[in-house]
Parts: sequence; structure tokens; C-alpha cells
Amino acid sequence: MAYDYELKYFNDIERKTIDWLWYPYIPYGKITLVQGDPGEGKTTMLISIISLLSKGEPFSFTDKKTTAVSIYQNAEDDVADTIKPKLEMHRANCNNVCYIEKKNDKIFMDDDSIENAIVKSGAKLFVLDPIQSFIGDNMDMNRANVIRPRMNKLKEIAQKTGCAVVFVGHMNKNSSGKSNYRNLGSIDISAAARSFLVVGRLSKSSEIKVLAQLKNNLAPKGKSITFKIENSTVRWISECSMTADDLLSCSLSGGGYKRTIAENLIHLSLEDGMKTAKSIFDKAQEQGISIRTLKTVKSTMPVRSLKKNGIWYWEMNGQEVDNHAEQ
Repeated sequence: MAYDYELKYFNDIERKTIDWLWYPYIPYGKITLVQGDPGEGKTTMLISIISLLSKGEPFSFTDKKTTAVSIYQNAEDDVADTIKPKLEMHRANCNNVCYIEKKNDKIFMDDDSIENAIVKSGAKLFVLDPIQSFIGDNMDMNRANVIRPRMNKLKEIAQKTGCAVVFVGHMNKNSSGKSNYRNLGSIDISAAARSFLVVGRLSKSSEIKVLAQLKNNLAPKGKSITFKIENSTVRWISECSMTADDLLSCSLSGGGYKRTIAENLIHLSLEDGMKTAKSIFDKAQEQGISIRTLKTVKSTMPVRSLKKNGIWYWEMNGQEVDNHAEQ
């Protein structure tokens, strides 16, 4: 009797290593998911990454330099009055950034033109922003039988071409507080992603954003990274300890969460030098952090207090903390 399968033994498989566009956040040849609430800076952050790649400049907190073409499909913003100005403000080499335009049709996830465009351009990064606009007309992205074959096709394209595929999506309004339960659409979307990144604010009232990694199937999770959008461009700030669930939790009253905010507030306040204790207290109170919590967190950090001309200052210098009870 003839069978339509054969047994493959892992002893015969040649081992390969994972290559990374940005370690450990965006792998080559795999799918990465970037999600967050609307208006939190996902698109601008991706444009920053695309711009750095276009110029061969290293990504934040890494020395690796790669110059490559990106294909950026954005269904929400106009290419002429929004996308290109943002690329130019990030000083992108626009000769290395393109998009697919079909004369009388839309681009969907299962479109054959995607693979053709990646091969033709030699692109190393392909972005769909937002993913729900590329599912297909009248398609329900909550249904597995709709999403799964489309995801499988893009997985195959990524693996075949070695291109990093990134989906951008908006979180739903689930108030459970767990970021993996706020994924928009079928679970197949997040399941197919080897890296799952979330973007949000440091706190409700803060202009500082955080990129956090919820899931990484290929390497240890990367540290969360803070950034700020100034004049429509991204300024990467520092690494921080906030987790994805901290970031997207709908309940901000937990002590652990507030201590995380306090730690990052102190770090960000002192990153460029000494500050008055009062200025840090004021920032903390704006974000609902008590002075007591702030001082408790400070005592665990390499921060010292010093008094000059009757004014207390805080300074981060890697030395032991100066335990002045007053400040």
C-alpha cells in the first residue's frame, strides 16, 4: 500500500540559527506583531525603525548596522501628506522605502504581489499597518478559518524570502488587564507571531511611551524601551523594567505597578544629570505616585541626595545612596 507521506528524522535536519533585524525584537524570516491602543505611537515608532534601516544606522541599544529596503503598507494615512513627511522628518533614505500600489485593487494579506514585491525589491522588512485593513473585504478577523490560511501564507513568504514581516494592530478594549487578552481578532494572529511587542504610555498622564515585549519564542524577552515623540519624530530614551502587562494594565492602583512607574520616572528624570528633589516630587504627584513611594524606590537605586545652597538635589551616579532622611 502506497502512502502519501514520509517520515523525517531530526538527525537528518541541518540546524540553522535565527537571524535578527533587531535583536531580540524583530527576527528575519518570521512574523512580529506590534500592538497598542490607538494614538500611542505605533506607526511613528515603525517609521523610525524603517528610517534607521534605510540609512544603515543602528537601532536603539544595539551596535548592529544594516542598510536595507522596507516595504511599508499603511491603510490609514496618505502617502503624500503624512507618510513621506514623517519619513523625511526622520531623515530616511526614501530610495530604500517603498509600498505596493495596485491600479484597480486593494492589497490583502493573501495577495501574490506581496511575495513578488519582496523578491523584486530585496526588502528585508515588510509592514502591514494596521493588519485589520488587509484581511479582506467583508472578512471577519475573529474567525480562525478566515485568518489561519492568510497567516500561514505570510509565514511561508517570510520563511522563503528571509524578510521580517511586521503586523501593526490596535488593542481591543478588554479591561481584563492582561495584554494577551487584549489582542484584536483571532488568536491565530498572535499565535503566528514569534515576537509580540506592545506600545503604550509610561502612565496615563505621561508623554513618554514604552515598547515592551510580551512574547518571544526565539530568544529571551528583550528589555522594555522608553521613547518620546517630539515634533513627529521618535527620540529613544532608555531601557526600563516595565513589563507588557504593567504597561497595558487597566488597573493602575497596584503598588508594584506604581513602584515600576516611580523607578522609571527617577531614571528618566536623572538621565541627563542632577535635578532638584522638588521637581521629581512634582512629576511623581502628576502621575499619582506618592512621595513616600518615590523615596522607597529611590533607596533601592544608585541615587544620592545632596544639598546645595539650601536646595536638595538628586543625582544618579552609580555610588551608594546617601541616606538623607529629609529628602
